[in-house]
Amino acid sequence: MHWLLAISSFLLMSLAQAAAMGTEEARHLLNRTGFGATPQEITDFSRLSREEAVERLLAGATTEARTSLPPGVGDYVPPSRLRNLSEEEKKVWRRRQFEIGADLRGWWIEEMLHTSSPLTERMTLFWHNHFVSSQQKVKSAWLMAQQNQLLRRHALGNLGILLHEVAKDPAMIVYLDSATNRKGQPNENFAREVMELFTLGEGHYTEQDIKEAARAFTGWSLAPQSGEFKWRPFAHDPGEKTVLGRSGNFDGDAVLDILLAQAATAEFIVAKLWREFVSPQPGVKTVGRIAQRFRDSGYEIRVALRELLLSDAFWAPEQRATLVKSPVDLVVGTLRQFGFETGDPLPFVFTLRQLGQDLFGPPNVKGWPGGEAWINSSTLLARKQFTERLFRGQEGMERLRTAEASDAQIERVVLRAQSSAGGKRMNEEARERVMRAMVAIRFDSADWFARIGRLHLSPQAVMLPGEAQAQGEAGNGIERLRQLALDPMYQLK
Repeated sequence: MHWLLAISSFLLMSLAQAAAMGTEEARHLLNRTGFGATPQEITDFSRLSREEAVERLLAGATTEARTSLPPGVGDYVPPSRLRNLSEEEKKVWRRRQFEIGADLRGWWIEEMLHTSSPLTERMTLFWHNHFVSSQQKVKSAWLMAQQNQLLRRHALGNLGILLHEVAKDPAMIVYLDSATNRKGQPNENFAREVMELFTLGEGHYTEQDIKEAARAFTGWSLAPQSGEFKWRPFAHDPGEKTVLGRSGNFDGDAVLDILLAQAATAEFIVAKLWREFVSPQPGVKTVGRIAQRFRDSGYEIRVALRELLLSDAFWAPEQRATLVKSPVDLVVGTLRQFGFETGDPLPFVFTLRQLGQDLFGPPNVKGWPGGEAWINSSTLLARKQFTERLFRGQEGMERLRTAEASDAQIERVVLRAQSSAGGKRMNEEARERVMRAMVAIRFDSADWFARIGRLHLSPQAVMLPGEAQAQGEAGNGIERLRQLALDPMYQLK
């Protein structure tokens, strides 16, 4: 009897995966693995089976950004050059670094909006929040850009290779003070975080393991004139160390391999992927099964993702609308889903900062906590103001474009962006740039409705992961879009 039930269950699952997904499942998959699925994407994927759709996403992954880095980001400034600057020159340099940092953030927003592989950018963002570094401490847009490209290059590649390369990444060297880790004076920052946050998770190591591992990582440093990784053998402790029960004259790479050999590492990563793609509470049995496949594959990230996205849990109806949209999901997803013309992305850089997700600037080494932490009384109001301005603001933007707006109206636009910039007063050039960017935002609602009409989709089918919570008025005008965008369900995915 049990074997008959098992066969029946297997056949039902196989049939479900072989059948075309339909609109609801296509939207669910695309919004979980990307940012704001467009009506055409939903329609195209709705004709595929679950397995075909997942394979198409994985096969379409890229390793390089299609958007060129902005001017200024490619300049590495050695610390020695800064020490020779006057106070006034340092002030100018800091202001320029703020501007370059904003351009770098805008570059990534542009890449998320226009990439051919939203899954690649979502995974790059996932690893950015896993292997955390922040420009605030690194103080180099160039090093942060290089790290971002490293994360993208291995976003769906091999975790072992990614871990080894991130450990020697110059931005990480600076962020976790690895350059000060020397024989006789070990700095434990990287050793602690690589165990607690990057591989094993809490409870799977001891303080002594951290101390011994820190000795192994001594000598990993930075060449100050070039900003490149530099091995300094004279600073390395070559003595015997004992890490997680294994003893030897380990260097840093050997310790990373010891961490990768632990079952806890695969389980920790898969559980984190589960929280990113499935639900806030990982399913222990399924995580264990996927983690075993992950380890058996030699830590191929595609294997873990394929297993996760084809699991029953991912497709279960009760998992819909269980994840809160991050600020990136909300901002980039809205712009992308409706095909807004945006021009300069600077206003959205400031919007993300105001909503609590400053790209290249996670709050601490643990990254953004995510989930319900995205929503509080301040950010919820700001989220609603953002969507309302987009869908109701077209009339106001037209006034700005035709110079019919008053000075007070223009000032309000700039002050909103300025408050999103952390209250820093903008210079005249920055104010002009924000104004030009705001004026460039356009949305052709008539064209959007015509497109979803041709695809036989409703606005709600495209926008919401479940039934609308608020009762809206009938109709298909832009007012209806505004109502749906302000619905609590729009904050979820």
